[in-house]
Amino acid sequence: MALSKVVGRFIGVRRHVVDPGGGGAPRVPGEVEALVVGGGIAGMSAAVVLAERGVRVTVLEAAPTLGGRLGAWPEPLGHGEQRNEHGFHAFFRQYYNWRSILRRADPHLAFLKPIPGYPILSRRWPTEEFGKLPPAPPMNLLTLLARSPSLRLADLRAMDRDAALPLLTYHPERTYAEFDDTTADALLHSLRLPDRARAMLFEVFSHSFFNHEAEMSAAEMIAQFHFYLLGNPEGLAFDCPDRDYATAIWDPLRRHVERHGGRMLTGTPATRLDRTPGGWRVGTAGGDAHQARHVVLAVDPPALARLVAGSPVLGGAAPRLVARMPAFGRPGPPYAVARYWMDGDVRPDRAVFSGVSRAATLDSVTLYHRLEDEPRRWAARTGGSVVELHAYACEAGVPAEVLAERMLAELVELWPEAADLRVRDLRARVEAQAPAFTPGSHAGRPGVRTDADGLYLAGDGIRTEFPSALMERSAATGIIAANHILRAEGAAAERVHSVRPRGLLARR
Repeated sequence: MALSKVVGRFIGVRRHVVDPGGGGAPRVPGEVEALVVGGGIAGMSAAVVLAERGVRVTVLEAAPTLGGRLGAWPEPLGHGEQRNEHGFHAFFRQYYNWRSILRRADPHLAFLKPIPGYPILSRRWPTEEFGKLPPAPPMNLLTLLARSPSLRLADLRAMDRDAALPLLTYHPERTYAEFDDTTADALLHSLRLPDRARAMLFEVFSHSFFNHEAEMSAAEMIAQFHFYLLGNPEGLAFDCPDRDYATAIWDPLRRHVERHGGRMLTGTPATRLDRTPGGWRVGTAGGDAHQARHVVLAVDPPALARLVAGSPVLGGAAPRLVARMPAFGRPGPPYAVARYWMDGDVRPDRAVFSGVSRAATLDSVTLYHRLEDEPRRWAARTGGSVVELHAYACEAGVPAEVLAERMLAELVELWPEAADLRVRDLRARVEAQAPAFTPGSHAGRPGVRTDADGLYLAGDGIRTEFPSALMERSAATGIIAANHILRAEGAAAERVHSVRPRGLLARR
């Protein structure tokens, strides 16, 4: 075991059990039906657990394919059909609950391959490397500070150590009570770091959550700093699928749920909830209605707000949920994804994935022809490359093609050889579905359990009582929603894990 992990384990940096699971029959004792609205990570995590315990579960997904923001679909191009995806995702190794669900698709997770390095690029400053640190705190943080070209000893001496202390003292209640009304921008400013260190070490981090630091809660940034760097024994290393998401994840999970008696209805947007004597009825855009005792709403914030607004019964059945929707339903800034098929390649030493600091639009670069099988085969056949550019929080109202052009121009400033590549195909889009973590929003953020019996929420914007984020929060809340249903019906629940629940220096 690595020395950093030994030290980390000694100070309590290890996997923690949030919910031990068990506590009931292996399967629900009688006939139980549940509806899951949304077929992304949260919805499918709930569906997997429910179906395995004998619940007759039906998943209603509005899109023609499963996956939500981790979706993949066939894309007709000028040079033939290729799988396209919603955008790059890093499968961090502390995603314990999500990896548990993924083991239903592949027990050994053989489709996940390690990504070497995690460079942060800048046109103004030397590259930072996050991926080659010792895995566990505190040695990862100490090594980062010692190795970083953005920090000198004089900078550390000038840093406001009292302002930095909250990064080491995360607490699931006190942190939000003290810092949720403050912006991440204000917290970073208070550290008195050099501009270069702030940009390369912190701003890239906050952008990864699809929020601008000037519009993001400082408490949320502290929580995610803890979750990704200071509270887990795995470090910042991550893996990615070597096949497209549909082939590697969604097709196997669909088959798994169907083998256990579940149903998948894609292209079926839910539009309305109504009460029935035995539970709930969910109406769809096609005019169909589905009934069940339990319902899990696992959709993005704008879709949830629309569904709640279209369900008058919730005014009486779930007034607190209804009251929270106007604020919760406003998503974070738009994000843009542009996938380019090029007629040549960038230099062979370029990293598969790179973050970008202080570019006007561009936040990350992914070389898919060095990552997934299908793009790799296409590149080998044509001599080309498949390059995805991503803006995590971009300017509103700008067309996707314009943002794609801007991101490509910014890439050329970082990698000059990209100027010689001719574009063969481009698929670009802008969407605004990610949750906002605005200052003061935590107190009104809904949790998994609503004030209506038999109605639950799941997704990466839903509050958890332990540190989590992005894909892991989606999977965890989906499992927690399933556990509420299973316990209500007398069946055993699924175990739920988390990273260390408090910061290294947090008081109990």
